[in-house]
Amino acid sequence: MAIDAHAVRVWEGDATQQGATWDGLGVNFSLFSANATKVELCLFDASGRQELQRLELPEYTDEIWHGYLPDAAPGTVYAYRVHGPYAPEEGHRFNPNKLVLDPYAKAHIGQLKWGPELFAYSLGAANEDLTFDERDNAQLMPKCVVVDPAFTWAGDRKPSVPWDRTITYELHVKGFTKQNTRVPETLRGTFAGLAHHEVISYIRSLGVTSVELLPIHSFITDGFLLDKGLTNYWGYNTIGFFAPDPRYFASGAISEFKQMVAHLHNAGLEVILDVVYNHTAEGNERGPTLSFRGIDNASYYRLLPDKPRYYINDTGTGNTVNLSHPRVLQMVTDSLRYWANEMHVDGFRFDLATILGREAGGFDQGGGFLDSCRQDPVLSHVKLIAEPWDCGPGGYQVGSFPPGWAEWNDRFRDGVRSFWKGDQGKAAELASRLAGSGDLFNKRGRKPWASVNLITAHDGFTLSDLVTYNEKHNEANGENNQDGTTNNLSWNCGVEGPTDDPAVRDLRERQKRNMLATLLFSQGTPMILAGDEFGRTQRGNNNAYCQDNEISWVDWEGITEEGRSFLAFTRKLIRLRQSLAILRRGRFLVAEYNPELEVKDVTWINAAGTEMQQSEWQNGLMRCFGMLVDGRAQTSGIKRRASDVTLLIVVNAYHDVVKFALPEFVGGNEWLTLVDTNAPERGETPTLNAGYEYEVTGRSLLLFAALTSGEPAEIVRRIAFELRHDGNRRGFWMEPVLRL
Repeated sequence: MAIDAHAVRVWEGDATQQGATWDGLGVNFSLFSANATKVELCLFDASGRQELQRLELPEYTDEIWHGYLPDAAPGTVYAYRVHGPYAPEEGHRFNPNKLVLDPYAKAHIGQLKWGPELFAYSLGAANEDLTFDERDNAQLMPKCVVVDPAFTWAGDRKPSVPWDRTITYELHVKGFTKQNTRVPETLRGTFAGLAHHEVISYIRSLGVTSVELLPIHSFITDGFLLDKGLTNYWGYNTIGFFAPDPRYFASGAISEFKQMVAHLHNAGLEVILDVVYNHTAEGNERGPTLSFRGIDNASYYRLLPDKPRYYINDTGTGNTVNLSHPRVLQMVTDSLRYWANEMHVDGFRFDLATILGREAGGFDQGGGFLDSCRQDPVLSHVKLIAEPWDCGPGGYQVGSFPPGWAEWNDRFRDGVRSFWKGDQGKAAELASRLAGSGDLFNKRGRKPWASVNLITAHDGFTLSDLVTYNEKHNEANGENNQDGTTNNLSWNCGVEGPTDDPAVRDLRERQKRNMLATLLFSQGTPMILAGDEFGRTQRGNNNAYCQDNEISWVDWEGITEEGRSFLAFTRKLIRLRQSLAILRRGRFLVAEYNPELEVKDVTWINAAGTEMQQSEWQNGLMRCFGMLVDGRAQTSGIKRRASDVTLLIVVNAYHDVVKFALPEFVGGNEWLTLVDTNAPERGETPTLNAGYEYEVTGRSLLLFAALTSGEPAEIVRRIAFELRHDGNRRGFWMEPVLRL
């Protein structure tokens, strides 16, 4: 720190620059607080352990406390002490004995150490949290660091992958590389490890387009987890919306994150951040004072109107960030723009996003935050993905976000799981999900990509565990297996847990292929959980948020022959999706009839090869049907693409063989088999005439392509040839660089 602690001058500074901003000559410090009476800037040595100086910010403009420190430089370690009323019953919890973090800090140093000094109160005789606590918490707190934003991006360009081509790949920065022996040990589990060329080559080889990172904002591990020898692995407990978490750095320099982004971009991969703006790590009224609570509790959090001592808890975590306050809304949008502009991030997935659209009357499509994103010149051009629910009243809002947003579609997840599990009466639900969930998203000009389709995610079973366990097995979490959902919609195929029974193992692999093929052949935006492509397991744990160990880390050395086969199958499916534009249409499938060509955009086919009737959908025992998507049936005004071939997807969740008559179609008479999940490595297959009764194996999925006249038929033949000969060629869908 380039400051003489004994001769410090503080100038007025600038209220328009939020946080700590270095201009080459000094640092401008500013902090919003509408209810504080004084703010002290606390300077520390480079380690953050010794407090060197306390300096009162001299000016207060538009509820911003600010000052300028000449000669201060990047590397300056700081935090604040904020004075004001300690009146919990009125919503105010100021306590200058508690060092607090700058909400706009771009970097943190150190880790939180738990102790009673972190709490602004001492429990009174009646076990009340109203008694003012005078103990100092500085030695337990992480600190903020002034950063130098300079970085040479050279020719970095955001990939700007079109939504219809987007395939997201959800991973954890640490867990993805922690056990990868091809990454130098000092880099494993860090941003630098994820940027390693072997790692990026593998991700690119899959054919996915966008890497979605679990939260990397600076976060806190709760004391109750540490007491059990556990930690907050996922990171959904944010305390700094601008600062990457120090645990993910190999170097400690902010440039490491930027270098990771640049390397991923160079490989054509987008970077999407999972962000948590709905709550903070400070918890409820009994929680610690770490930042926002001690800066201006009544502004930053939603409080009960008639009892402001308590918090509105629509998040289920104890508190709810108050995005109705203009300065809090500004902080969140400033954070998003910082990550998009300064860190070159391509998009965001918003945890419990319904919170962000809540106003006084509940969720509002025209809420302040949602309107801000829609009109913002930066945020309106990045990918915005909502988790469209929260724990509050009216919190389930799937399909209700405004235009420009994509949403996680749990109706897709549950519908696909239930159908392949063999539940009755699920055929119509699956049909809606295959067609892009137009019942949920086909409004206000939204497109099929608005539905982010998923089978699995970080929260819940992995794909392998989904077919291996009927029940959760979360004993390692230390809560007597009481945590985590019991509604898994899983099926163990007859045996709970691992087995050597070849029939059970074969069925499990086929079920995995069925669900993954359903995901990648459905209209919408597919999301794949990292490791599912080769059968990663969490040993039946469906709530591994606190497992920073082998339960959660990707096991690169333990991939089986079954895993290798499934990896090859995954690449094949992704290759097909990216090659066949009809699998990612720009408009919803609505069974629209094209009178000129006498075809519909989608026709639902029964096992007899004819169009389904309404009574058949109402038959709860019906588990086999086909989806005929005709590439020639584009709506007038939409330019046809040469790759708009005609496809037939056949699904059979019945336990036995179903003879399925291949339907007739306009313009040809032959079908070519591209995928059969019962024979994933099948070589060249003969063409089949319309009317041929294909014996569809129990619990399997097939994809056929119509050999119509002209260019579409040639495209189909070329794709089929490439799929058969991929092993001898090189490309993004080929054998991974990692020798798994």
